Amino acid sequence: MASALAAKMGLNSLRRKQAKNFNVRITTMDADMEFSCEVKWKGKDLFDLVCRALGLRETWFFGFQYDVKDTVAWIKMDKKVLDHDVSKEEPITLNFLAKFYPENAEEELVQDITQHLFFLQVKNKILEEEIYCPPEASVLLASYAVQAKYGDYDPNVHKLGFLAQEELLPKRVINLYQMTAEMWEERITSCYAEHRGRTREDAEMEYLKIAQDLEMYGINYFPIRNKKGTDLLLGVDALGLHIYDPDNKLTPKCSFPWNEIRNISYSDREFAIKPLDKKTDVFKFNSSKLKVNKLILQLCMGNHDLFLRRRRVDSLEVQQMKAQAREERARKRVERQRLEREKHLREVAERARDDLERRLIQLQDEAHMANDALLRSEETADLLAEKAQIAEEEATLLSQKASEAEAEMQRIKVTAIRSEEERRMMEQKMLEAEMMALKMADESERRAMEADQLKQDLQEARDSERRAKHKLLEITSKSTYSVKPSTVPGDAMPPDLSFSRENLSFDFKDTDMKRLSMEIEKEKVEYMEKSKHLQEQLNELKTEIESLKLKERETPLDILHNENTEKGTSKHSNFKKVNGNTLGVLSFSWA
Repeated sequence: MASALAAKMGLNSLRRKQAKNFNVRITTMDADMEFSCEVKWKGKDLFDLVCRALGLRETWFFGFQYDVKDTVAWIKMDKKVLDHDVSKEEPITLNFLAKFYPENAEEELVQDITQHLFFLQVKNKILEEEIYCPPEASVLLASYAVQAKYGDYDPNVHKLGFLAQEELLPKRVINLYQMTAEMWEERITSCYAEHRGRTREDAEMEYLKIAQDLEMYGINYFPIRNKKGTDLLLGVDALGLHIYDPDNKLTPKCSFPWNEIRNISYSDREFAIKPLDKKTDVFKFNSSKLKVNKLILQLCMGNHDLFLRRRRVDSLEVQQMKAQAREERARKRVERQRLEREKHLREVAERARDDLERRLIQLQDEAHMANDALLRSEETADLLAEKAQIAEEEATLLSQKASEAEAEMQRIKVTAIRSEEERRMMEQKMLEAEMMALKMADESERRAMEADQLKQDLQEARDSERRAKHKLLEITSKSTYSVKPSTVPGDAMPPDLSFSRENLSFDFKDTDMKRLSMEIEKEKVEYMEKSKHLQEQLNELKTEIESLKLKERETPLDILHNENTEKGTSKHSNFKKVNGNTLGVLSFSWA
């Protein structure tokens, strides 16, 4: 078995010697890339290739991380890639991650790609709970992450449930409160709506500015023991070295800022931190694993180098990068302003078009109503004409009957002389006939008056019809006039709502730069107000959700954070203020 294994290893070694290239998969927080590398390549060769592919110039923050048993290690730039203790199964997988963190993200991170990679890495660490984040800060950070991904809030697009598939809060925070996913989304969206106008880069930077004040941000923890054999944790970050109790990663027992350390020595697995103040005792500690010791030493040297670099005059390369970044941000700011103006003009034009369409619809409705009134008037006139004709016919018939009654009365008078009795009967009949005649005459007169009234109503109906036709003509002519293109100003709504690029062209002049400079000064003046607003926002969020907290589900870190908040202690409270003009001359030595 041993001989077979040895033969296999020898075969693999022979194949590696014969092969000139090997494949590497580089995993960033944003994507995966594969490269073909030469066997002789050192870590720096591969690192430069990846940075060129990403367009990354702020290379000093990053490195290649890989897993070694139960710990992690970083590729050394001056050592061949294949000489590291990495898996030799191709493609070899390496993680491209930030190895060192800035003290102040807004001042130090120049390129957008650098800022984006830090944003993704910090966001992942917060969600994975490698960095402790209070619940109220988690909600605010989630709102900036949503702004970075979705842009400005639009209630017509971003309706309830659009964040259902997003991972925005640590599970610890979700389990700590009696709140449904809809309730969390409602609070995140409420904050998200306030970020309108921020670009992706602005939202990511606001995220980092809040995250960098978290107690565990940018700290690498290592288990150590002091001279007495007490188990402790060593924290290494951009500000210095921190010593913690194993069960409290938030509040260090003591801290050693880089400018107060004279020397860090490493010998026989033992570290010694020698402060500048010779009266202060030397702090000695050790770690049980050699790989961990080497990693501690690498992080100490790298962080201290960056600490000194921040306090010196920027190199020409960095000055050039910052100048280019300022110009690019100024150009983007002007471009955003131009787009906002275009958007405003388009919205004005669209509102004018909508108003015209609504007015046209209103006029069309009025025209329909007038037409309906005209039809009803015509129907009424026809009905009145028919009634008038019937009344005339009835009046003629009654007049005819009255004439017949009179003729009958004359005949009765002629025969009245026949006898007294007949005469009396005839007189009675004559009286009845006279009454009937009077009645018929009255009825005939009434019918004649009704016919006259109907004629008058007919005339009025015809007059109403004429007026309705006249009004319809007026409305039709008015509607035709209202929707003519000439009624819309040329600068409010161009033909077909298309905007002439010639009219909207922009010259980047000195006046624009002066205006941008004034805006930058104004932003500096408003910085303190924004910080105050941020604190008020966090306090308001905390108050809103405090009543729904389940105290029994609080983790030890939650309890420690609450205690620190009540005491008023923060991440920087154990540090003395670092004076940029006086730097400690820190040296590293190892046997």
